[in-house]
Amino acid sequence: MEAQRPGAGRLAAWLGGDIDEALEGVGLPAWLVDRRGIVRWQNIRASELFGDFVGRPAWEGFAADSQEIAQREFTKKLLGTGTRSDYEAVMLSRSGSRIPVEVHSVAVRGGDRVVGIFGLAEAEQAVPPPLVRPLTPRQLQVLRALAAGSSTAQIAEALHISTETVRNHVRALLRALRVHSRLEAVVEGRRRGLLD
Repeated sequence: MEAQRPGAGRLAAWLGGDIDEALEGVGLPAWLVDRRGIVRWQNIRASELFGDFVGRPAWEGFAADSQEIAQREFTKKLLGTGTRSDYEAVMLSRSGSRIPVEVHSVAVRGGDRVVGIFGLAEAEQAVPPPLVRPLTPRQLQVLRALAAGSSTAQIAEALHISTETVRNHVRALLRALRVHSRLEAVVEGRRRGLLD
């Protein structure tokens, strides 16, 4: 008789680790969706690429022409006609651009019934649009400081410039990267290879 293997959560705890923390750090976007199709959890990578979908229907993250396949594959797992699926689709980035993905999802069981769906998406690297204008060396310094979590005052002190000058650099940085917030600037900077 074959011994039953311990689950990943139990084994991680036995090793002294945390599976939730590990899933947060996975380099692929990941989601946990409940039986109604509502996103209940997503990892950092999913937020960076696609935005925050927690509390929203999972298929809202898909392009209109891919919503049907996403719903169909979800329904198969709920009805028990398939426990896992791998399919190609198109999702929408935070900025609304189309990103081709390969979705890998599996039913999450609780006793005799499916309680949710866990999924990962392998995103093809979309070519970012060209910068409005190249970043200046000072804008790159400001971007790196933002990535390190520095405030406007901390950046000003570190670079020996006024806080208003920092704000001007941040505004120019946002325009050049075609984003609307400091967090989006950091995400876009990483996507473009401007940050380590």
